[in-house]
Amino acid sequence: MTSPRSVTAAGAGGLDAIRRNPAGAVLGFDFDGTLAPIVDDPASARAHPGAAPALARLAPLVRSLVIITGRPAAVAVEYGGFAGIDGLVVLGQYGLERWESGVLTAPEPPPGVAEARAKLPGVLAAAGAPPETFVEDKGQALAVHTRRCAEPEVALERLRGIIAALAERTGLTVEPGRLVLELRPHGMDKGQALRSFVDGLGGRPSAVLFAGDDLGDLAAFGAVEALRAEGVPGVLVCSGSTEVTALAERADVVVDGPAGVVDFLGSLVDHRS
Repeated sequence: MTSPRSVTAAGAGGLDAIRRNPAGAVLGFDFDGTLAPIVDDPASARAHPGAAPALARLAPLVRSLVIITGRPAAVAVEYGGFAGIDGLVVLGQYGLERWESGVLTAPEPPPGVAEARAKLPGVLAAAGAPPETFVEDKGQALAVHTRRCAEPEVALERLRGIIAALAERTGLTVEPGRLVLELRPHGMDKGQALRSFVDGLGGRPSAVLFAGDDLGDLAAFGAVEALRAEGVPGVLVCSGSTEVTALAERADVVVDGPAGVVDFLGSLVDHRS
């Protein structure tokens, strides 16, 4: 089993609260890089084989399990193999979509997404984007990936300014990530999504945990920290990588990628058992 590299005092308190009263705890997770390994082609991503079984074992023990992802919610459910997990909620597109018990609720994309979709090929061509650059169309958002490029970080920096300009013209915002720049609507991030989810449950949770790996997960860390300041024990878990270190610097618990996350979840279940 992969053990956490370290646990802060605040994190240890949060874990103790989860173990004392799991029925009142809310556990939240990112998908890519946390429950699923990062791959060159986002369409090839699949959850770690132990992720769905670990979540299924936790689901009846805790108050709520929620996955908050930039992917469309239905895609995360499919790629994760999560459809049969009773009680699991998946918030897709940074919280714009909600999947629960097989039912998907999703708003219409704002007009800026369609405008950006039409203009993006010309913008990339004008910027001299390497041919290996590719666009992932998420319906509510557009993600420009440079992971396949010979010099992915150089390519990302070359595109950063022009993508930001396109976002401004189309009324969207840019979410940076692991070798990706995502154009998406304003007004929602993983922190807002997590806080709205927790508040919507009614009543104070016994503890809140969130596990993530990328810059977009910092907002969810912030939501946990805000709840902790209000007296709710919290745990920040980082699925560690060499590509992004900002979360590890802020986390209570750092584990080695999705395999470490799965082992960590197993330790929660085993302790409860």
